[in-house]
Amino acid sequence: QVQLVESGGGLVQAGGSLSLSCAASGSIFSSNAMGWFRQAPGKERVFVGAVSRRGGRTVYADSVNGRFTISRDNDRSTVYLQMNSLKPEDTAVYYCAAAGSKDSMRSIPPRTNYWGQGTQVTVSL
Repeated sequence: QVQLVESGGGLVQAGGSLSLSCAASGSIFSSNAMGWFRQAPGKERVFVGAVSRRGGRTVYADSVNGRFTISRDNDRSTVYLQMNSLKPEDTAVYYCAAAGSKDSMRSIPPRTNYWGQGTQVTVSL
């Protein structure tokens, strides 16, 4: 059974930083692109960013480009989301996802293979 488990969420002040991790169990990690989505209260889940299977290419939503960085460690089957210069509008539940390609995560609806359970990120003024 494949599991994606996020960690690292919490409360941070505006302008601060937070780092999320997503650990994958099973043998799916290296064969999947990995990405992050977020869902704010009362809103739809939206794409944040994704990294290719080998980690050489990344893509980001315009709203986080230049502030967030995605990386992955295939030896540890873990993907990371480093979030800097956080804003109150970044408050959401953040979900990790695995997909066949990073571009498939940008489709609407996203074409993903697996989802994590989510971790809350709250940015206060």
